[in-house]
Amino acid sequence: MHDPLPRIVATCTIMRYAEQRHGARTRVKEANKLDESKELKQREIAILDSVNEGVFTVDRNWRITAFNRAAERITGVPRDRAIGSLCCDVFHADICESNCALRRTMTAGRPVVNATAHIINQLGQRIPIRISTALLKDGEGAVVGGVETFQDLTQVEQLQKELESRYTFEDIIGRSPAMMRLFEVLPQISASASTVLIEGPSGTGKELFARAIHNLSPRKRKKFIAVNCAALPDTLLESELFGHKGGAFTDAKRDKPGRFMLADGGTIFLDEIGDISPAMQVRLLRVLQERVIEPLGSVQVIPVDVRIVAATNKNLAALVRAGTFREDLYYRIRVIHLNLPSLSQRREDIPLLISHFIAKFNLLQGKDIVGVSDEVLARLMEHEYPGNVRELENIIEHAFVLCRGSIIELNHLPPELRPARALGRDESRPMSLSAMEKFLIFETLQRHKGNRKAAAKDLGLNVSTLYRKIKRLGIELPKVDGRGRRR
Repeated sequence: MHDPLPRIVATCTIMRYAEQRHGARTRVKEANKLDESKELKQREIAILDSVNEGVFTVDRNWRITAFNRAAERITGVPRDRAIGSLCCDVFHADICESNCALRRTMTAGRPVVNATAHIINQLGQRIPIRISTALLKDGEGAVVGGVETFQDLTQVEQLQKELESRYTFEDIIGRSPAMMRLFEVLPQISASASTVLIEGPSGTGKELFARAIHNLSPRKRKKFIAVNCAALPDTLLESELFGHKGGAFTDAKRDKPGRFMLADGGTIFLDEIGDISPAMQVRLLRVLQERVIEPLGSVQVIPVDVRIVAATNKNLAALVRAGTFREDLYYRIRVIHLNLPSLSQRREDIPLLISHFIAKFNLLQGKDIVGVSDEVLARLMEHEYPGNVRELENIIEHAFVLCRGSIIELNHLPPELRPARALGRDESRPMSLSAMEKFLIFETLQRHKGNRKAAAKDLGLNVSTLYRKIKRLGIELPKVDGRGRRR
């Protein structure tokens, strides 16, 4: 009989060889898969690094799994240190604790688009960012984490501040031609010692202009004293302005200096001067003529060196014609005359004023509201503002009370400003940006009686650009073209 051992040995050898070959093929496949995985990973990193916006991903435990080069640049945190860390430990964002955008997305399953926040970078600097988030899913559609993109808004914020500073003059905001003309003459007016009369509707900022005149003048190191002439009856107003001696009247137990004395060397601002009585007009006329005051109960006159800036929301020339305001006093206080436009006459300034008040209330209320929606801007642009700038400021403050996010929406406005749609009624939509542009151009043409050259200058446009916009927006021109010719 043949010995079976060699055959068994040979068979075992063949089997071992086959197993080794199979194992080698398996290891090669696994190595190839690993290489492909590494190549895919490198390709993904290269793609992410080519994006200008910061991008990072987290797993379901909020640990960072990917972190691109832009994210490194914005945060100052190296990628190898960021990966594996909790995202809140890397970003230190103001929304991490209470309003995390990624957490909202992971919880509700809905993306967040163009939210705003601030992070603290490695140098301790506060960086404004705009963020968007989405769910991160595997090949089978299961949620494995989240992805967030973010954009550094530092330059945008800086440019906005520079733009606003160009149109800010001693806390007065404006870029409309009417305001720019006032800005041009204020330094010359301030350098003089002449009496100034400021006329304009209530809420247009008459006291701001008075303070600007004082702050730019050689008297700026002395006091600026403001008096509301309409707030006090004649007897009290006389005591407030000129002071009194002890015993001059009941309860006058000691001498009291008047506002003119307190403002000596500086500026006194007489607000609502159109409301003072004829008797008080006579007393003021003497001060303006002789630059002396006589306190109540005194027989001595006291010289004063004070500049007078007066203001009124009334038409003093009409009051003079009606005989209720002294003509000689009118011409004494109207050496230099400023007429402030209402807000409805300077609608170009509304976006600037909105930004200014948002910055103001962010500081006062510790919020981080970045702006208003397009619908809100359109609504605010078309409002008539009987209360002028003061009314706009009150509207923004009202919105701050109600707004819990970063953008002021229609439902945050006072009820009288909310369109029917915001109140739940199916009526017309608010003015669009295109309609707002059409409205502004048409209103400017109307103001200049159809003179397109003057309107273009007012709008800061070339005449040819204005022609194209008129044609594109289908604006109906006034019947008269501004030169007295009918169309």
